[in-house]
Amino acid sequence: MILPARPDSELRYRLAELGEARLLAELGARTFADAFGARNEPEDMAAYLAAAFSVERIEAELRQPESFFLLAFDPTLDSSAPIGYCRLVGGSQQAAIAGPDPVELHRLYVDGAMRGAGYGSALMWDAMELARDSGYRTLWLGVWDENRAARRFYERWGFEVVGSHDFMLGAALQRDLLMACSLGPALDAD
Repeated sequence: MILPARPDSELRYRLAELGEARLLAELGARTFADAFGARNEPEDMAAYLAAAFSVERIEAELRQPESFFLLAFDPTLDSSAPIGYCRLVGGSQQAAIAGPDPVELHRLYVDGAMRGAGYGSALMWDAMELARDSGYRTLWLGVWDENRAARRFYERWGFEVVGSHDFMLGAALQRDLLMACSLGPALDAD
């Protein structure tokens, strides 16, 4: 599998802790709304954000045994404020995912002001490394079928469409494409 070159980045990462549920809820809601708010009805977006990014929901996700939140920081900026994050969920499965030892890339978001600077690629690189180092061999995700830019981004990383499923954003029924890739051998940063 040919992967994009790892961006020459100053990003630092760490796994989120249970006490950071509020920080993750705020970051998640802000980055999700930034990515999709303009293309959806405000009431659907508000309903989804309230359900998906409540502090209680994020705390429950942090407690799940195979749920990992990776926070990304740029120390050249405010080193205490994450500029993005991703969530990996092991043990989750969709019938269309045929690869061995699957893990879902449930979320990967970068602050809107930081998009286009290589942070998304750097975060993807490290999400793949975390998944691989945790023993997973297949990485999969759901991406809104109308989000062409995200689909192209994932295709550059070796993801292929393997199916689809419904996704509810508030009261709006949307279609997500299921994409998967083999994690292959460990990445070499050199």
